[in-house]
Amino acid sequence: MVTGNSQRLVADVEHELTNLFRRSRSAQMMMARRVHPEMDAAGYALISQIELGTSSGRTGVRASDVAQALGLDKSTVSRGLTQLESLGLIERVGDPDDGRARLLRLTETGAERFGAMRVQRQAEFRAILDRWETPDLAALARLLARLNLDLS
Repeated sequence: MVTGNSQRLVADVEHELTNLFRRSRSAQMMMARRVHPEMDAAGYALISQIELGTSSGRTGVRASDVAQALGLDKSTVSRGLTQLESLGLIERVGDPDDGRARLLRLTETGAERFGAMRVQRQAEFRAILDRWETPDLAALARLLARLNLDLS
């Protein structure tokens, strides 16, 4: 049963998530600029997904998989990928399993810049979260995992 108190709590959670998402969009733009001054937030999402898809040692990822993972239209992704390619951050390579297909991967420059941005971002998070007590960090991680699971 939904009570007045739980309705207020849900409204509080929604408010805090809205603030977090707003800050996240702003941070995504700043991180994109750290990778390349001409890259936008959409490019950051694309390059992050490509890096994630190749971090397990895979040769590359398909553009269609990037589009699906991000919930974007293929034409939107295609325009963004063209920009990232022109900036020298990604490249298209042949798929060893399908000679007709092309895969996306970070260039050496793209990997270096993305890696440097990630190190800086992690240091910033660490500086903030180092002030938190261990039980609070554990609770945050557990609750975020639960929320992500419920949203999937």
